[in-house]
Amino acid sequence: MISSIAARRLISAHKVVDYPLLTLEDGRISSIEALTQSDHERAEATHRFPGATLVPSYIDIHVHGCAGHDVMEATPESFSTIGAYLASRGVGAYFPTTVTSPRDETLRSLAGLAAGIKQRQHDAPAGATPLGIHLEGPFLSHEKRGVHTEALLEAPSIALFERFWQASEGQIHLMTIAPELPGAQELIAHAAKLGVRCSMGHSDAKVCEAEAGFRAGARSATHTFNAMRALDHREPGIAAFVLDKSALFAEIICDGIHVDPIMVRLYFKAKGEDRIILVTDGMSATGMPDGTYMLGDMEVEVHDGRCTSHGTLAGSVLTLDRGVHNFMQFTGASLNTAVAAATRNPARLMGIDDSWGALDAGRTANISVLSPASEVIQTFLAGRPSIQ
Repeated sequence: MISSIAARRLISAHKVVDYPLLTLEDGRISSIEALTQSDHERAEATHRFPGATLVPSYIDIHVHGCAGHDVMEATPESFSTIGAYLASRGVGAYFPTTVTSPRDETLRSLAGLAAGIKQRQHDAPAGATPLGIHLEGPFLSHEKRGVHTEALLEAPSIALFERFWQASEGQIHLMTIAPELPGAQELIAHAAKLGVRCSMGHSDAKVCEAEAGFRAGARSATHTFNAMRALDHREPGIAAFVLDKSALFAEIICDGIHVDPIMVRLYFKAKGEDRIILVTDGMSATGMPDGTYMLGDMEVEVHDGRCTSHGTLAGSVLTLDRGVHNFMQFTGASLNTAVAAATRNPARLMGIDDSWGALDAGRTANISVLSPASEVIQTFLAGRPSIQ
């Protein structure tokens, strides 16, 4: 099937195309033409979005759920509902993120997530595609655990990780770990050899401990500033290491609640446009009214956009399209830079940039359509519009 999309501009991987006309065939982009304004107005197109901008569909590498469902449910219904909601916010792919739970519950969820991931990747995309699992917990610091249940935290263990790995059928693609814990460096090195991206987070590490984690193979930082040893001018800690290490990617939750806009600006100045990654840390309450929701086995109160469990921040109700908008507002960054932080950069970290994070001829047509106010108008997944 052949179709076409016309819009005011296209932004992807450091390029801007004015008056683009995209031809789609069998779910892929077969051509991208840059037309003159007059030719563009006369061109026939299956889908026309005057004034809109086409960007690669977003990638959320850290999301626990949305629309009333937690990813650890790992059921066909939860996959369907989460995927549909994320697609409505411009997300084409995501990494369902676990939370520290009893071992048996984690193993059950990992097995269910693996089955769902494999099934969804073979189905025609009706919503955002889960590409792999983000294991957040149980290898976290007691001091910086956030809302992760202290009694369920585990010392880093290759043997335990191997149980998780087997249960997930090799679908763990990202793991958050505190590098200062005994055994962490060995586990990071082991997981990295399997192709798992290791992200330092929920950590009270000093600079030397964070450096050791990086040397072992860690290549990212989980929700920078949150659940980390605070910046100090004499003992800079892991947050300073993350800002200073140019080779390290770094997530940030850009909702104005988790990180003050001033710190978002400092983060951007330190990391530059190629290493910043926007994430949501979204939970089941995302897209839902205020009330009480579950994050794993924890009750979370949601009020006016703030999610707390016993007074501690517990995930968010941020959506990635709103994170892109907030990042531009907080930092003055261009739409091109903000979009890259939600597309190209997470794709590079996860090693999927050959298929996600850019719009080029020959690639799958995973496209988000943004209004002049950067709001999502439509999302195309494999060339099919997902918002009815």
